[in-house]
This record gives sequence, structure tokens and C-alpha cells, in this order.
Amino acid sequence: MHQPPHSTSPSVTAQEEHQEAKERSAPSSKVIHEAILKEGQEELARTSAALFWSGLAAGLSMGLSMIAKGVMMHYLPDSPGRLLVANLGYSLGFLVVVLGRQQLFTENTLTPILPLLEERTWRSLWNVLRLWGVVLVANLLGCLALALVVAHTDTFEPAIRAEFAHMGQEVLAPSFGIVLIRGIFAGWMIALMVWILPFADTGRIWVIIVITYVVGICQFSHVIAGTIEAFTLAASGGVSWGQALGGFTVPALLGNILGGVLLVAGLNNAQVVANDPDDNAAG
Repeated sequence: MHQPPHSTSPSVTAQEEHQEAKERSAPSSKVIHEAILKEGQEELARTSAALFWSGLAAGLSMGLSMIAKGVMMHYLPDSPGRLLVANLGYSLGFLVVVLGRQQLFTENTLTPILPLLEERTWRSLWNVLRLWGVVLVANLLGCLALALVVAHTDTFEPAIRAEFAHMGQEVLAPSFGIVLIRGIFAGWMIALMVWILPFADTGRIWVIIVITYVVGICQFSHVIAGTIEAFTLAASGGVSWGQALGGFTVPALLGNILGGVLLVAGLNNAQVVANDPDDNAAG
């Protein structure tokens, strides 16, 4: 007897289509939240020594942003589009730090905050402050070491060192308030980058380049990238160390914290909690 061809069960087909749709859909905010929460918990579990050495490496690596941009500014012709091209070099330090999994302070305005929002205890707060303090000090020491090498050795020719000094003058030119506001934008954008990266897959490099490039061309104040420029100017004798710290590092730091913690960690955590019926029922 002729057997009818084997047919796929409608229920199986529906399940397969549902699975394929699930795989092709963008991850929900809750999935992203959980991924970053787990990463934040892992960072908070690291020893202070491990955080310090990773932070020191990040501070040195961020010097590549100043070096690449400064060298490109020196060799590019003086034209209206000069800054648009040179700021591609600004992304270099961020690429090395993020892909190399080094500890950068502005990334940590998001990742350890989510565990703190989940477990609001004094112990959790102290652990976040420990991480922030160790990473920030290590980043700044890396900035200082690189600035001293650039200013007091012949690694770069005088014309390029003059370009670095000019970059330092530019970051110190705005008022305390303007640096603070620009710092909020920078902190917001870098924390958004961290929020996006877990599911960027093969587009990770482009996410880092595009977001940090916009930070560069808009002259938003990133506390580590800009401090290297300010420190290089101070090491060259162009300004005092107090002017470098008070005129840029302090307001940029405050702005980065506000932008990262309030605009990204706080708001994105709030949308996840508001969308979670279990949390709402518990509340």
C-alpha cells in the first residue's frame, strides 16, 4: 500500500518557529541587566590587588588615546575636517582597555552599581567604594606615569609634544561647571556602551569605536582620557598639578559618576524592576 509522505507535526513546527524567533529577537532589558549584574558581582569579588594592577594597566593604556590623536593631529593637514579624522585615534585607548578586560573607572559606574541596587546594604556599599577607590587611584597613577614619560623623554619629537600640550590646554580651558556637564554626557555614553556590549557579539569593536568617537568629537569630559592630557601639560610645566586636578579631574570625575550611575545604572535598573511582575508583587 502506498504510504503518504511523512509530514511534520503542526505543534513541532510551531515550536521550532517560536525558538527561531526567540533566537533572532534582540535580548530584553532584563536579560542584559542580568548579564551585567553577574559581571558586576564578579568584579566586586576580585581582590584589591587584582583590581589595582588591572586599573594601572588601564591608566597606561588610555594614554594611547592621547598619543594616537596627538600624532594624527600633527600629521594631518590643517583643515575643517582635521578633528573629525584625528578623533578616530581617541578610540584606541578604549579599544585596548575594553577588549583587554582592564579596569577603567568609568565602566565601573555601571557594573558594580547593579549588585548594589539588588542588595542595598552597608557592606555592599563599602565593597563598591573599595572597588571605585582602588580602580580610580590605579587609573590616575597610570595617567601620571605615562604623562611623565611623554613630557620628560625624547620618545616623541618636540612638535608632537607641543600638540599634546595643546590638547591639555583645551581640556582645561572650560569652566568647572562646563567640564562637569560634559562629564555627565561622557559618563552617560560610556555606561551605555557597557550596557550594550554584552550582546553586541561581532559588533563589539564598532560599538566601542562609534561611542568613544562621539565622546571625542563632542569634547565630552572623560576623567581618565582627559586627565592624561592635563597631567602631560602639568608635567611639561604648562600648569600646576593643582590646576590639572581641580580644573579637570575633579569636575570630570563628578560628572562621569552622575552620568553613569544616575542616567544609566539607575534608569535602566528602574525599567527592569518596573517591568518585572514578581518584583512589583513583592513590593
